[in-house]
Order: sequence, then C-alpha cells, then structure tokens
Amino acid sequence: MSTAEATATSTRTDALLAVRDLHKDFPIRSPVLRRTLGTIHAVDGVSFTIGTGETLGLVGESGSGKSTTARVVLRLIEPTSGVVEFDGTDLTGLSGARLRRERRNLQMVFQDPFTSLDPRQTVNAIVGEPLRVHDGLRGAALEQRVAELLALVGLDRRVTSRYAHEFSGGQRQRIAVARALAPNPRLLVCDEPVSSLDVSTQSQVINLLADLQQELGLSYLFISHDLAIVRHVSHRIAVMYLGRVVEIGDAAEVYERPAHPYTRALLAAIPLPDPRRRTTRAKVPVRGDVGNPAAPPSGCHFHPRCPDVMEVCRTEDPAPVQTVSGTTVRCHLHDPVQIAAAAGNAVASPAKIEGNKGEP
Repeated sequence: MSTAEATATSTRTDALLAVRDLHKDFPIRSPVLRRTLGTIHAVDGVSFTIGTGETLGLVGESGSGKSTTARVVLRLIEPTSGVVEFDGTDLTGLSGARLRRERRNLQMVFQDPFTSLDPRQTVNAIVGEPLRVHDGLRGAALEQRVAELLALVGLDRRVTSRYAHEFSGGQRQRIAVARALAPNPRLLVCDEPVSSLDVSTQSQVINLLADLQQELGLSYLFISHDLAIVRHVSHRIAVMYLGRVVEIGDAAEVYERPAHPYTRALLAAIPLPDPRRRTTRAKVPVRGDVGNPAAPPSGCHFHPRCPDVMEVCRTEDPAPVQTVSGTTVRCHLHDPVQIAAAAGNAVASPAKIEGNKGEP
C-alpha cells in the first residue's frame, strides 16, 4: 500500500471495526461447458473503519457492491482477500467455535422483513433462537428475555405466540431488530432496513434504531440508496461505485462539499420538495449506467460517465487522497500531481503563444 493509500485508509485508534483492502470476486461459469468464463469483481479494495457508537452510511447505485461488502464483513460469504478486524481480532482468520463467539458481536438486519423471517416459526422461536444458540437459555428464562427484547423494540409480549405473516411490514422489521439484538451485539449491519416500508413506517424504524444506538451504545453499518435517510442517520458516509469506495468522510462534509463527481451526481439526484430550489440547483450530467464489474473500465472506473473526465482518468487508477475538508477521495481532480501539472500547462501555454508572435 502506498503512503497516500495508507494515510487515506488508516484505521482510527478507537475503531471497533476496521476493513482493509477487502476484495470479493465471483467466477462466471458456463452452465453447459462447466468452465469459468470470467470474474465479477464485486468488492474491489474496500477500506473503512467504524468507531464505537458510530454510524457509517454506505451509499451507491444498485450493483455498486454495498450488500456484498456487508455480507463479506459478516463472513456470510468468504472474502477473496483483505482484512476484517473487529475490536483488534481478524475475523477472516477465524473458523469454528472462535468465529461463532465473535459473530455474536456482529448481527444483521436484512432488507425485506417479509422474507427474512421464517413464516413457520412463532415470534418466540424467531427471537429466541439466538438466545438458545449463544446463551443456552431455555424455558421461563428464554421467554422472559424474549419479552424484554420485544419491549425494547416497542412490541407487546403477547405477540410471542403469533407468526410473522400476521404482522405489518414495520412490525416485522421490529421483530427482525429484536432478533438481531438477542446476542447483545456491538455492531449492527443494516442492509436497506427501511426500503420496503412506507414513508411513515420508515421514520418510526429509523427513530427506533437511533434510540437503540443511544441506549445500548451500538455501532451501525447502514446501507441504503436513499441519501436523504443516510444523511439523517450517519456520522460518516462512504460512497461506493463499481466495487470501490470513491469518497468517505464526515456526513456534513460529504453532503455540503462533495469532492467526487459521482458523489455530486448522487446528491443532485435527491428530490427536493421546494420547486424553487429544484430550478436553481446545479445539474450534474452523468452518462450511461454503472459499468460491468466483470470488465471494469481501465483507469478510474467512473471515467466513462464522468462530466469532468481528463485523459489521465482513462489510463491511471487514482489513489486515495485527503481533501482540505478532511474527506478522502479517489479522483485525479484532487491529486496534487495532476493539479500541479494542470497549473503548469496553464502557465506554459500563454508563453508559447507569445513566443510565436515573433516568428516569421
């Protein structure tokens, strides 16, 4: 790792979770010939940290690698390479009982509560399963703890004998949160936890997560395509494009002073309720769709769609650099070498023109 990359992706001393240079590749296999036809680079060198009691929002278009990153961090799928450290322990090197002991500290709330809850189990069985597996609770002790967890998420203990299909979407997601809290985790990975809910229910679940964070000191990796929600819940924000984190920093800085053209494009696409602001807001033209992760563009992955593309973007992969506002960005527009070269060209060009005036 270069000096610039080490500076840009260094883990904080108080980091609870530290992800460094994480990669996940999926082979493309022919169903007929049974041979590998290529490789999908779903996660391509992702690095970030999350502190105790902190929320990191992970945003990007569909196909950018957000959910795959979450699943690799939790070891639901195995990484191709990279390091995932939780409280100083490298999770990628664990297996068996040691991995299971660490896993109780990292739990996940899935996107769709209609499919993430077993329709054949009662609420008591759904929320109680982690308690039986990790803590060995049975009988009255188990029922008491399930009731406490349901109360924590705003549900009555009398629902324990009911099945998941008997609840609304918001209630199901509360049950899913209660199940995730059962092993007393320190970090929750929330993968689009409110995208399948209506607007009023979304706000209730978001407020619940905020209250739980304050009460229990939880850390969140909050994944969403809704930048308005991410801004509301996050302390810091990481922007992903085609498997890479292209910008990361404090939420206020990323939203108020976005450094990467892709971040600016995402923010410009947020709907505004005020029609006067819609007409005055600067447009950020972005061409085409997200690139193919099986054959990503050379150089900067975003260059085929970038409105500020330079020739160097087509050939050289930008290294992470820190901006004056404190965010870290992978973009040649902020590379000191490219900035100096552009300034030099601007000075050299007029001098050349002056010299030509005296030539016959």
